[in-house]
Amino acid sequence: MAAQVVIPQKCYRSRQDRVLFGVCGGIAEYTGVDPVTVRLIFSIAFFIFWLGLLVYIVAMFKMPVEPKVEKTN
Repeated sequence: MAAQVVIPQKCYRSRQDRVLFGVCGGIAEYTGVDPVTVRLIFSIAFFIFWLGLLVYIVAMFKMPVEPKVEKTN
């Protein structure tokens, strides 16, 4: 039997796992991969193609910030 992967409905910028604006952390949470892997892909795309910077900037403005979850006692 294959395991089911639960993917959130919407991709958000991460509040917990962020270095600059949380874009890579949010993409990592959405896809279920390690955030370091996503950051490495963006870094390679930035240094080789300069496309990583453009994609990061667009994602920074298009992806909403993850909503705050209030803890109840």
